[in-house]
Amino acid sequence: MNGRVIGLDYGSRTVGVSVTDALGITVQPLETITRKEENKLRRTCARVEQIIKELGVTEIVVGLPLHLNGEESASSAKAQAFGEMLHRRTGLDVHYQDERLTTVEADEILEETGVQAKDRKTYIDAVAASLILEDFLAARARREKKDP
Repeated sequence: MNGRVIGLDYGSRTVGVSVTDALGITVQPLETITRKEENKLRRTCARVEQIIKELGVTEIVVGLPLHLNGEESASSAKAQAFGEMLHRRTGLDVHYQDERLTTVEADEILEETGVQAKDRKTYIDAVAASLILEDFLAARARREKKDP
């Protein structure tokens, strides 16, 4: 892998953003992009593109919200449409990663680190994006180890 990978937790009003280091080893939550209306994505896409350019991102990972039984949901289709839009706009490969329970896990992490409940909303989507990206990188490493 050459370059950074960006992880995105796409939601109806927010997109959590995380990014790897240049070597693709560590993942850091970066920010949460907010918008007033679900279908108003121009500024959201522009901000993601700006981050991609500034950080030298070479791949995109979008969280795929699945039902607990593993089936796709209406939200899955919206996340995929967002990923396809980013692919068209940037030309970068977009991967999808199961994001089941990442928001719950992110909330637990924030609670364990002492972030007050009223402040967690500020960070939760970016932390969830980092969990999605970590899961993707771990799955990729397992595949590469299995199929050298």
